[in-house]
Amino acid sequence: MLEFEELKLRLEGYRDEVKSLEEALDLDTLKGEIAELETLTTADGFWDDQKRSGEILKNISAKKGKVALGEGVRTQFEDLLTLIELADEEQDISLLDEITSGVEEFEKGLSAATLSTLLNGEYDSKNAILTFHAGAGGTEAQDWAEMIVRMYTRWGEAHGFKVKMLDFLDGEEAGLKSAVLSFEGINAYGYLKGEAGVHRLVRISPFDSSGRRHTSFASLEVMPEIDDDTAIEIRPEDLKIDTYRSGGAGGQHVNKTESAIRITHIPTGIIVACQNERSQHQNKEVALKILKSKLIEIKEREHLDKIEDIKGVQKEIAWGSQIRSYVFMPYTLAKDHRTGAENGNINAVMDGDLDGFINAYLKALSLGEI
Repeated sequence: MLEFEELKLRLEGYRDEVKSLEEALDLDTLKGEIAELETLTTADGFWDDQKRSGEILKNISAKKGKVALGEGVRTQFEDLLTLIELADEEQDISLLDEITSGVEEFEKGLSAATLSTLLNGEYDSKNAILTFHAGAGGTEAQDWAEMIVRMYTRWGEAHGFKVKMLDFLDGEEAGLKSAVLSFEGINAYGYLKGEAGVHRLVRISPFDSSGRRHTSFASLEVMPEIDDDTAIEIRPEDLKIDTYRSGGAGGQHVNKTESAIRITHIPTGIIVACQNERSQHQNKEVALKILKSKLIEIKEREHLDKIEDIKGVQKEIAWGSQIRSYVFMPYTLAKDHRTGAENGNINAVMDGDLDGFINAYLKALSLGEI
């Protein structure tokens, strides 16, 4: 049947891409490395060094994930071709919708898998820490900050990342003045690193009784979560540590003890905080991890040799350097100013449909266009 022949041609068009993906992943080499690492796990005394054994198991898991990715794409490709041929041979039109959906799902999976091969930076595989700040503009900007926190939370959950609120500061009337979220999962930082910058909103403000159009800004900082064994020294005498009571809207948090932690890194003026863990000790651990990640990120971005070279409060984001605009009125459009990627379904974008922007950025980055 013509419909099945068209689907087969459409699918066959991806054969070279599937092969290129397998070559990029180098599955045979990965399998050999997995076998070598698994041999180490059977050695006497393997569990004596918990840190080393944990790293080896984590490495095995990551490599197996890549193998499963490549083999999964190949299996899906071959299975769909077989199903198309059988349906065509039997002239079974009832399978047309199922096969069409399968091809569309395969195309999305292949695109995502191909993009994952671009994530080979030093920190791309790490978890990500996202810090949001409302721009000037009071309630309107604070509401916008809360909207994009929700947007990225939806994106993360839809992609299987564990999203956790680490710290927040409520807005005066609505929204958030700031928030810190962690995204746990393989390649979280790799996917989200391009989202750092200023995000601009244009809409009729629900807080303006005159119904006027407002422009608001919120900034997003993205850092990789740095492992504890990363070589970076933070001297205790360089830290000012304050405790305070956790707090949240609607009685969400219990404020009986001063369990929240705020740490100021005196040499740089960097301030980090955490309040959502169960104890002061846990909040301090998380806050120190955020501080370490922030120092490393600044060092890398500024091309500095030592952490000690960071002087004064860093101004990562200028308000004039917005990376993306979200327009609700007089038309609906989200547009990335770096790649030109657009999405006219603004509601879908606010519900976490960010793949088009993220993919466009990673492709442009791999081609040296950004």
